Amino acid sequence: MIASPDDYSRFPSEHLPDLGGAYCFTYVRGLTPEELVTRLGVRVEDCSHMTLDELTSTAYSGYDGKSMFFGVTAVGDWVLIVEANGRLGVTDEITVPLSAGTRLVSHFYLDIKCMDYFHWIEDGKIRFEFQYQDGYSHWIEDGKIQREFPHWEGYSEEMPDELAETMERIDSVYPPHTDPNEGPAFLLAERLTGITMTPQLLEEATYLCGAVPDPR
Repeated sequence: MIASPDDYSRFPSEHLPDLGGAYCFTYVRGLTPEELVTRLGVRVEDCSHMTLDELTSTAYSGYDGKSMFFGVTAVGDWVLIVEANGRLGVTDEITVPLSAGTRLVSHFYLDIKCMDYFHWIEDGKIRFEFQYQDGYSHWIEDGKIQREFPHWEGYSEEMPDELAETMERIDSVYPPHTDPNEGPAFLLAERLTGITMTPQLLEEATYLCGAVPDPR
């Protein structure tokens, strides 16, 4: 199933209000939930299995800001990390090493501060991102992807041509300056992972849940 831009413009705030105001979705290719948890330095035996409602409730009630609570579930060849009111997926100290040998895609949104971040990291190299207040690292101009950010250490020199069609679609169907959480981030994630994000996917999954220390 391919979602339409209009489907994504209302997700997840309209369908999952308890999650929609503060979430982080992180996709990592080729790992099992147990392997991902281990990569994060968490013992599998210390984790618990939870529903989405239990994950959300625990994230809001059981943690004091010194650690980041997360849930992991398998989706095809990928694992999906779901956080309520968390930012593990856009913390470089965690995501860059987590992407070793594979692809990582993440989207963070915090409604109360209108903060939006999107990352695509390939084997430790940042390929593409949206930074709150700075915008997209690359954009379409005269039919070509142009770099918007200056060179940063660890940043891929390669232009992400495989996103050109999706970026053109975003440019054509959304008003200028549409924030990623209003649809574009989900289209980009779908293009990079092949996963169509839906409320059913999140609500029907069982999550392996744990916590990691906040490195900041």
